[in-house]
Formats: sequence, structure tokens, C-alpha cells
Amino acid sequence: MLQSPLDSQDAARQNLRWLFLLRNLMITATALVILITVFGAGIDLDTDPLWNVLAAMAALNCLTWFRLQHDYAVDEPELFLHLCLDVVSITALLYFAGGATNPMAWFLLLPLILTATILPQKYTWYMMGLTCSCYTYLIGYFHPLPEIPVEKVEADRLPSQALAENTTFELHAFGTWVGFVFSAGLVAYFVVEMANTLRERERKLAEVREQTLINEQVVALGTLAAGAAHEMGTPLGTMAIIVQELLEDYDGASHQELRQRLLIFKDQIDRCKNALSVMSASAGQLRAEAGHLEPVKQYLERLIEAWRKQRPGVALNFEMESNIEEANILAERTLSHALMNILNNAADVSPQAISFKARWNQSRLELLIEDQGPGINPALTQALGKHPVPSKKQGLGVGLFLAYNTIERMGGEISMQPGPGGGTHTRISLPLFTTNPKGQSNE
Repeated sequence: MLQSPLDSQDAARQNLRWLFLLRNLMITATALVILITVFGAGIDLDTDPLWNVLAAMAALNCLTWFRLQHDYAVDEPELFLHLCLDVVSITALLYFAGGATNPMAWFLLLPLILTATILPQKYTWYMMGLTCSCYTYLIGYFHPLPEIPVEKVEADRLPSQALAENTTFELHAFGTWVGFVFSAGLVAYFVVEMANTLRERERKLAEVREQTLINEQVVALGTLAAGAAHEMGTPLGTMAIIVQELLEDYDGASHQELRQRLLIFKDQIDRCKNALSVMSASAGQLRAEAGHLEPVKQYLERLIEAWRKQRPGVALNFEMESNIEEANILAERTLSHALMNILNNAADVSPQAISFKARWNQSRLELLIEDQGPGINPALTQALGKHPVPSKKQGLGVGLFLAYNTIERMGGEISMQPGPGGGTHTRISLPLFTTNPKGQSNE
């Protein structure tokens, strides 16, 4: 429906398209009224100037249709010009049909209502001045309607109750009744649609504001992470040197147990150093630079293999229900970290068994991660992804917060809900591609 106020070129073009449709409706309704008046009611009305005005309005609408076929930007002055031409057209019709005495004179309010709805306030004041001037002109200058004797009016063409209560039929009263019914229907439809459009616009603005706050939180977390990476680099390097020296000092067979523990310690240090290196190397890169297209099956198998190496003691049931080879996913490091973080959360609360199910077509990948833990608090589901939500004794919820935003940034969707039989069900939907990653892919 009509967009308000103009906040984009798409909204302006949509508004012009609705003006085009409304003008078609007005032309059709006016032509029907003329035909019914002349041939139905037998009123001797001078129709030639009225048909000329309708022809001019039809020509204007043809130009509007032609305008809509081109991609030139539609701006506020152009919309206002169209509404002004509609005021002039309505004024011309009323001039040849009784002026202000015509019960349809209220039609002059329609362009004013539309202006107040879709344009800034200054245009509303301009339109009020124009419509008031036209109405004032029609009070003193117009072609009067022909007088209609009562005996020429057939009872079956008018409301029977009105004829029964009035010995003299007044065309103005009947026309006012028709105008009221028509305007009531018009307002009931268009005002409701406009209100729905305004509510939708407010909802989108709220989403933009919320996303802006989330982005600010992500930037703040990124700044803190960069600082932490810088501060942790030296201690990790020192620990790596000490562990290496200990391994060299205790290289005999009598220290096998100690060496095994030192090797585990060294592996964890290397893992932390690798994570910091990835963080530093990926900072500031665009998504297209940080990722590459990879077949879905290959990507998921590689992801699960890497995760199993990190969590060898967790029982994972991995299932894939599709064999479409030409479907590819944008394999970003951030996406892999997000999925592994969700798997780690599931493994923390349900180390005995978790499941990872994947199915896809050529355009979407659907993932379902299930655990048998205590389940997520339903009160927290609305807050997930909007800000960090602490959910573990030693966790701040930052990983899950970043996982949500990474998936949504890539055009995906994620939701976490309590499972019917307990535990948590995490559903993830991600876009897939069918060609190369150079911006020419089909999603």
C-alpha cells in the first residue's frame, strides 16, 4: 500500500503506482456515474466537456504508466505534481457538473489526504491551499446542474425509503447519500491499508535500530578481542617456550606420563595461538575475501571432523539427508567458528549424546542440532542474538551472541527452542550457491 513518508526510491515508485491505480478507479467511477445519470435517470446533462476532462485524465494516466516502465528515480516534487494535476482534473469535472453544489465535491479532499499520508508536511500545506482555492472558486463559478422534475424519477432507481418520506425528490440529498457510501468504503479500505503500511514501516525502523545496537556491540567485542589477542600473545609465547624446554629436559622413557601431559598442554597452547592468529589475520577482511565456495557435503564433513578432534569424548550422531553435489556454501572461518561454538555448547550440557542433522536443496541448507541437556529457558529465547546472555557457570554468552550475528550476517536464520522430550533444538538455515563466488552466484 502507500508508503509514508518517502524514505526510499522504491517507496516513491510504489506510491506513484498506487496513484496510477487510484486515478484509473476515479476515471472508471466517473464514467459510470455519467452513463447512469444520462441514460439511466434520463437527466439532460452536458456530457461533452465531462468526456473531454476524462480523456485528458486518461492521457495523463497513460503518461504515468509509461513513466513507471522506466527506472528513473521518482522524487517528492514529481508525486506532488501528479496530485496537483488530480486536483485540477477533479475541479474541472465539478465545474461542468454543478460546482460546489455537486454532492461529489468532497472528492477534492482525496488528494489532500494522500498528500498528508505520503509526503512531508510542507507539501500538505501547499495542497491545502490549492484545494481550498479550487473549492472556493467552485462556489461562485460553475455550470449548474439541470433541474429534475420529480415525475421523471423512477422509484425503482432510488432508495424506496427516501421516496416514501419525501414528497419532493432532491438530487443533492441522494447524491450526498451515494457519496457518503462510496467515501465510507474508500476510507475503510485505503485508511486501513495506509495504517498497515505505517505499522510495517515502524516495525522495520525498530529492526534497523535494534540491528544498529547489535552491530555496535559486535564492534565493541571485536575491539576488546583485538586487545585481548595482543595481550595474550606474549604469555602464550612464553608458555610455549617453557613447555618446549621441559619436553627437551624430560625426553627419557621414565617420564612418559609427564611428557604426555606436556604434549597436551603444548597442543592447547598451539590451539590458542592459532585462534589468535586467525583473529588477527581475518580482522577487517570482507566476507568475499574471507571465504570461498565449497560443496556442502565436503564442508560439513570437514567441519565435523575438525570438531571431533577438539571434543573426542563426545558422542555425536551426524546425519546428512541430501546428495545434491552442485550446491555450494560460502565457507567462512567465522561461520565455521559459529557452528563449532553451537556444537560445543551442546556438548557441554549433553556430553553423552548430541545429534547434527543436515539436509539441503540447491538454495538452502537446513541444520538441526539436538542435545539431551536440561534445555533452554523459554524466557531467554527472545534475548538470544540481541545481546550476550550468560547461560553457563563459566560462560558469558558471547560465543552464542557472535554465532547468531554471524549466521544472520550471511543471510541465514537461527532459532533455539526447548525440545519436546527435553534438551534444546537449534535450527539453522543458510543460503547456498550454485556457481563461483565472484558475485555471480545464484542463491
